[in-house]
Amino acid sequence: MTNTDLGVRIVSPHLGELSKLRQPLTRGERAVLDLFARKLDPEWEIYVQPHLNGLRPDLVLLNPNVGIGVFEVKDWDLSAMSYWNERDRANKAILRANHDGRAFDVWPNPVLQLRRYKEEIHQLYCPRLNERSGFAVITAGLIFPFAERDRVKALMTPHQSREEAENYPQYSPISGQEAIAGDRLEEIFPESRRRSSRYMNAAHADDLRGWLTEPDFSACQRRPLEMDARQRSLADTRTESGYRRIKGPAGSGKSLVLAARAAKLAAAGKSVLIATYNITLWHYLRDLVARASDGPGWSDRITTLNFHEWCRRTCYEAGEIWSSEYSELFRGVPEKPDDPQLRKQWREMWQAKVDRILNLDVPDLASRAVGEQGVTRYDAIFVDEGQDYRLPWWNALRGALRDGGECILVADATQDVYGTANAWTDNVMEGAGFSGGWVELKTSYRLPGDAMDMARAFASEFLPQDSVDLPRPEQGSLALHPCTLRWVQRDPGATATASCVEEVLLMLKRTGRDGLANADICILTDDQIVGAEVVHLLQEKHIRAVTTFDARGVESKRNKMGFWMGDARVKATTLHSFKGWESRLLVVHISRAFTDEARALIYAGLTRLKRSVEGSHLTVVCTAPELAGFGRRWPEQG
Repeated sequence: MTNTDLGVRIVSPHLGELSKLRQPLTRGERAVLDLFARKLDPEWEIYVQPHLNGLRPDLVLLNPNVGIGVFEVKDWDLSAMSYWNERDRANKAILRANHDGRAFDVWPNPVLQLRRYKEEIHQLYCPRLNERSGFAVITAGLIFPFAERDRVKALMTPHQSREEAENYPQYSPISGQEAIAGDRLEEIFPESRRRSSRYMNAAHADDLRGWLTEPDFSACQRRPLEMDARQRSLADTRTESGYRRIKGPAGSGKSLVLAARAAKLAAAGKSVLIATYNITLWHYLRDLVARASDGPGWSDRITTLNFHEWCRRTCYEAGEIWSSEYSELFRGVPEKPDDPQLRKQWREMWQAKVDRILNLDVPDLASRAVGEQGVTRYDAIFVDEGQDYRLPWWNALRGALRDGGECILVADATQDVYGTANAWTDNVMEGAGFSGGWVELKTSYRLPGDAMDMARAFASEFLPQDSVDLPRPEQGSLALHPCTLRWVQRDPGATATASCVEEVLLMLKRTGRDGLANADICILTDDQIVGAEVVHLLQEKHIRAVTTFDARGVESKRNKMGFWMGDARVKATTLHSFKGWESRLLVVHISRAFTDEARALIYAGLTRLKRSVEGSHLTVVCTAPELAGFGRRWPEQG
């Protein structure tokens, strides 16, 4: 992350990447960043909108020999909108503002924001800082680039503590437009003059960097899709019939082809439906489409839905009769209870009925409703992870295709986690719009060489050989992508929760270098209860996680909708919900391996590791005795 414009200074993200941030810098933030870049000593590292465990301050500065600076930049024009302070019943100052004649509390209050940043950096992200004097290395500054300092001070000082305003004002500076215009760095950041501090050292800087470094996924979002000639040809062309089916192993670029084709059609004004099985895959595919697109217009022409949500929408678009029939399918089915014992009883009584409704009744209803006049039609319909679909589902979707439209199905039978892939025989698919054989992508561009070897060994040993489609390495790439592979085998029946948390903490020690961030860490499990417990224990250690689990220890639709890799927190979800995704830092928990579907799910988890020339890391925590021998072949044992 060395910025060539600044010699040895570390800037994350690079200055050349800032125009591509998902949340663009404001004019004031850019002015402050420019001043810091020009005036600070090169030893000061600059982090722009760092994730910081979900806090996202505007700027953080770090010098291993001197200290830490965290800054909020406010582009407020105090002349354009009125701000003032009031007192509440406890005689505390409340910051108020007036907009269009309506008064409201300003929240988050920037002074309180900065205090929270400072306290969490001291207490959580630099835990080895001295308990009392450690605050002396953290500056929390407030900058108003377009307001006079005296007006800013009058507005903000009432919210500061006595220590911040009077005793140690150099650690809580408030500056205005005069300092920015005059390049007065010492006023904006008084501690920038310091050359060393006995309370700060390289170990404290190492503790913090993992929280500041930009996650790999966020950095990738600014890069165009990289595709080989074969993938690009598929993305740029269509078959004569408009129907194409593509298969290939994990990491072979199936989703990339689908996303690039969707972007190309959207750019030509076509409407596209991308249908998934997992809700969580929505975000990933939309991010790929965004990387493949030249501008923002694509989002108006591409709809991304999981299959069952498409069924529900179709029935409601078809009219009241169809929507009522849809609701009637679920009449009498109670909600899953919170209590684990009652939930077990619910599964025994209702799970088979719900499965029949979702797998048969709902798709059948949608396939009949799709012919109604009010149902949305698309110029193209694409299905990712097609091995998870059933043939009637595919035929129901085809009913929403306009005449002369285009359909693409991509699949990997090796990841047959629901036992549905065997239904996709060539004879059956001849009646599904396809002609000719599968288009095959054989080279995996995701997995590092050592991880690919272990995934191939697992598939050869544990998966049905008639469905195995093993990934092939890219020629000449095996030695370019180092990885750490670690296996932790626990006794059957032992709780794996503590081991998973321990491995996450070990992962935290790998971050802050090699382009790795704490937000890159993903915990994947085949046991939802274990997953929820891991999230709870991490929260007790003040490590926030974005998760698909709710308080009951089950996956919720609402949480799945909010799960995406660009989130600033550690990730925790099931192996099912992570299908199609990838990361450089994985902790995979396995509790069972006694069915073909369970073993296919394990294979899917082992193939989620993303390669990098800077290295990647995969740890498996396993309580399935069937895999103990396989685990002993891994390079590192836990």
